[in-house]
Amino acid sequence: MQHQKVLVLDFGGQYNQLIARRVRDLGVYCDLKPFEMTAKEIKAYDPIGIIFTGGPNSVYDEASPRIGREILELGIPVLGICYGCQLIAHTLGGRVEHAHMSEYGRREFTLAKESPLFDGLPPVSVCWMSHTDLVKDLPEDFETLAFTQSCPQAVFGNEEKKIYGVQFHPEVAHTVYGNLLLKNFLYRICGARGDWTVKGFVSEEVEKIKQKVGSGKVLCAMSGGVDSAVAATLVYRAVGDRLTCVFVDHGLHRKNEPEEVLSVFRDGLGMNLVKVDAKDLFLNALKGVTDPEQKRKIIGKLFIEVFEKEANRIGAVDFLVQGTIYSDVVESGKGKSAVIKSHHNVGGLPSVVDFKEIVEPLRDLFKDEVRRVGTELGLSDEIVWRQPCPGPALAIRIMGEVTEEKLETIRDADAIFCEEIARAGLNKEIWQYFAVLTDSKTVGVQGDFRTYENVIALRAVTSVDAMTADWARIPFEVLAQVSNRITNEVKHANRVVYDITSKPPATIEWE
Repeated sequence: MQHQKVLVLDFGGQYNQLIARRVRDLGVYCDLKPFEMTAKEIKAYDPIGIIFTGGPNSVYDEASPRIGREILELGIPVLGICYGCQLIAHTLGGRVEHAHMSEYGRREFTLAKESPLFDGLPPVSVCWMSHTDLVKDLPEDFETLAFTQSCPQAVFGNEEKKIYGVQFHPEVAHTVYGNLLLKNFLYRICGARGDWTVKGFVSEEVEKIKQKVGSGKVLCAMSGGVDSAVAATLVYRAVGDRLTCVFVDHGLHRKNEPEEVLSVFRDGLGMNLVKVDAKDLFLNALKGVTDPEQKRKIIGKLFIEVFEKEANRIGAVDFLVQGTIYSDVVESGKGKSAVIKSHHNVGGLPSVVDFKEIVEPLRDLFKDEVRRVGTELGLSDEIVWRQPCPGPALAIRIMGEVTEEKLETIRDADAIFCEEIARAGLNKEIWQYFAVLTDSKTVGVQGDFRTYENVIALRAVTSVDAMTADWARIPFEVLAQVSNRITNEVKHANRVVYDITSKPPATIEWE
């Protein structure tokens, strides 16, 4: 049976991927597509509903993104959020103007009348506002459904046409009944069946891979990260020993990572996993190199050379597995056709491997969905909840030259940080956390001796899609325990600092 689909049209807002995730979490498949889709393309896509996202523009500016009126005349239910709300009003003849009082953060909104959009909502509840414009006059045949103290059209709609505008953000956790509002739009207004589940995805994807691969041979570059691990496991379930995985041990992995990969996938699952020991090759190439971009280029080039050599030994294959996920597709092509973004550890591989076609079993999934698929496939929490790590791995979490001694220091410090975050039950709440070995040394006192050793920086952020991030508010007692353990247990570290910078202005990684 064909899945029902909802179309999320992207107008550039910071919560756009979150909207798509919320829809899928509610059991309905959706795609995030560019706002330039025409009415003809939308009709061919055949969605049960359309959601217009927020965005940074003002609809009355000439350069702002627009839609054709005909999209609102397709007879498909529409929900406009923030900018999308204003766009509906502007397109249908209403008036949008700069607000005398901007609204940011938590606000109370009051229901003005009953609507299927509000089924189960109390008369007054809290929402999350973020706007400097507002809808002043509604289009013809639309009516006010809810308001705040300074926003007379917090929600408006046309019940007959099933078109609604919501000035606040129902997708964020701060809007207390936001998920219920979205659920009402999907189920009460669009008629959703709720036929999108991770379990269903796994069984369907296994069958698709079987049909696509047939009797062909498959090759996968296993990085140890969650995306490549889940992709490989999914393909392995479909094709068995016709899959060969290659794990390049470049000596830059986190503590015990190579051993865990071999234990889980080769020894545990029985995969045909080839480990290539290239530690000395990478460390020798990185001697004296301090510039992070140069490190990246050296590691990327060497990885391709090592993998190519191993691939040539294996011989021609029919398919190459890549752990591309939906956020990669959105970032690289904004939903447009097939802009392939190679896995962060295998950039450039398609040009050096003899294969016919790429298999990307996760390209329709967000990171949290990938983790759920991993759990459904029986992978352990140690694999499924492994922290994201950049392609150059610890080489860019060591500021300055990479040496074996520095690698030992950062591995131990990072492992302690991860252990304590897990012990505090925060490992599934914090989006990403890791340690950085700075290129600074400071004076310390350890025992009765003066020391002059490295500063370890801790980085932990909350995020949705890594495009923006905020520093995680880790309890002081947890940070104190991490600091105490690192300064007592890790060689060549005598000071620990915590990074409290958001993205922007900083990036998540230090290099």
